[in-house]
Amino acid sequence: MDARTGRQLHGEERRFRELTLRGLVLGAAITIVFMAANVYMGLKTGMTFSSSIPAAMLSMGLLRLFGETSILENNIVQTQASAAGTLCNVILVLPGLVLIGHWQGFPFWQTGGVCLVGGLLGVAFSIPLRRALVAEAGLPFPEGVAAAEVLKAGAGTEDGDGSRHGLRDLLRAGGAAALIAVATSGLRVLGEGLHTTLQAGGAVFRLGTGFSLALVGVGYLVGIGACLALLTGVIIAWGGAVPVLTALGQGEGMDPGAAAEAVWSGRVRLIGAGIIAVGGAWTVATLARPILASIRVALTSARGSHGGLRDLPRQERDIPITWVGGAAVILMLPMALLLGQFSAGAELGALYPVLIVVATLFAAGFGFLMAAACGYLAGLLGSSSSPISGIGILTTMLVALLLPLLIGRSAGPEGDRFVIGLALLVASVIVTMASIANDNLQDLKTGQLVDATPWRQEAVLVAGVGVGSLVIGPLLALLYNAYGFVGALPRDGMDASMALPAPQAALMTQIASGIVHGELPWNMVLTGMGLGAALVAVEARLRRSGRVFPALTVGIGIYLPLNVVVTIAIGGVIAWLSERSFRKRFEGEGAEPAYEAVRRRGILLASGFLVGESFVGVLLAAADTVTGRSASLTIAGPELSTVTEAAGLAVFLIAIGIFYRVVSRSPR
Repeated sequence: MDARTGRQLHGEERRFRELTLRGLVLGAAITIVFMAANVYMGLKTGMTFSSSIPAAMLSMGLLRLFGETSILENNIVQTQASAAGTLCNVILVLPGLVLIGHWQGFPFWQTGGVCLVGGLLGVAFSIPLRRALVAEAGLPFPEGVAAAEVLKAGAGTEDGDGSRHGLRDLLRAGGAAALIAVATSGLRVLGEGLHTTLQAGGAVFRLGTGFSLALVGVGYLVGIGACLALLTGVIIAWGGAVPVLTALGQGEGMDPGAAAEAVWSGRVRLIGAGIIAVGGAWTVATLARPILASIRVALTSARGSHGGLRDLPRQERDIPITWVGGAAVILMLPMALLLGQFSAGAELGALYPVLIVVATLFAAGFGFLMAAACGYLAGLLGSSSSPISGIGILTTMLVALLLPLLIGRSAGPEGDRFVIGLALLVASVIVTMASIANDNLQDLKTGQLVDATPWRQEAVLVAGVGVGSLVIGPLLALLYNAYGFVGALPRDGMDASMALPAPQAALMTQIASGIVHGELPWNMVLTGMGLGAALVAVEARLRRSGRVFPALTVGIGIYLPLNVVVTIAIGGVIAWLSERSFRKRFEGEGAEPAYEAVRRRGILLASGFLVGESFVGVLLAAADTVTGRSASLTIAGPELSTVTEAAGLAVFLIAIGIFYRVVSRSPR
């Protein structure tokens, strides 16, 4: 029965019902939920998570409440939600404009404009690549395949038990993470982590971990390979570089713990930036041939289909390439307006129109190359392994190096800050393009596997970008006004210990500022580049044997805070140990499907951790904005800090112990 018209739906109609009003509304609602979670986690940890699978599970559970549904309708919902979740990667760069003081907050139209223009161009760039990369290249697209399997499992459960169990698991995990987050960030009766500092002569070593279930969830989702790479970065940074530099006198006269943090923040993180830059450049260089082949196939296909969409099978109908090309050209105008409005305050004179044209063409051209590279890598290794951070760093470095050559000293007394700001703005647009193309091709692979209609998915991707662009500016403003960023608090008297670190944006700001002011410690960057070249060689060798050790992730392990990386690694270790434990106890013909069921449950629990904790952060921020004061209550004073840390550790160990037990046992 159709809930809207009261008309009885036949089997074929139910099967092929795809693009529906209720699906679009539900997709928009899930978009807002996961966008809030991703923005908060990105500003807190520098990492975001893929929302495709949890969105698919939520969709299956919720749509069943409104009557009959189909796998195609669920696929449309997860496509829309995942597109907007990916849009959050703009926070890897854009907060830098606040950190340098160019923005005093997040203006709605400019923030939304960056996301809308970059996101729509990302959609446009991914469409001509679909046939070559998704249909014909034979790439595995691991996350797209996983999402398709979740959709098929839900569709194959006629009574809806699988979907209901999945929704229940996600909500339970979210509730547990939310309660712990309230106790730590809200009431502060539990500690948020443990740190200790060790000295050997002048060398300072720092150890520590956090108690965040959300970060454990991140580690479970990215897996042991990426977590080992992160821990390699920790060893390089905190077991090598920081002790050596402090032994050589860096941070002299400071408290040992403060000295270690200062050396890491000011110098060692740039080693990570060098590794990421090399990893990103290597990725793009190795993908030049597949990118060109993809473009040729798309153009050949367009020339061979003069009869239009109706002459093709439903499963092969894209938005026509001529429409896509026209839209991409038209989108150059709002991009130019966005860059022009940003540059209006600089004293550029006759160079003003030249700068806008050059910056617009650079953003579109370089953005297409990065989008194609990320899309190919999404098919090869998955969206989580794509070099988004490397692309942001490469773009920031290129613009910061080249822009002064174009405008010289003609930007007036605020010229340096303008150059830094424009570099960050252009990098934000390009990161958004690459992120959306990266995720869209994964979603289109999911659609191919469930027999979806490509043009409908592509249309709903546009809708997802539109919803996300409207939401992300207010979310950023809400979190900034409630917590502030490290080094940039919106009001006097705020608790600096609660400020969000925005680590990736801070790193890119540091790089751009160092280049423009001539103060960048190039010896650290070059050291990182040398390490990056060696790690890329190791990665290439291991990839040939089917193992994963992404060089880019080593760089991320160096520049993310210690407590963040160690907590994420705990989640990866749990994923590895639980798989080993399960496979030892269950063997035989049905072991693999059983493990896949357990793995899907683990993904939902991990996603629930992320959503629950992130939403507490957003709600606390909202309460702070409404009341005009901090929503956190300091029930436990400084004299009880040891007690709260011990209590936090105990609760954390119990929680991860339960999580390990659940993801190690046989399915229901």
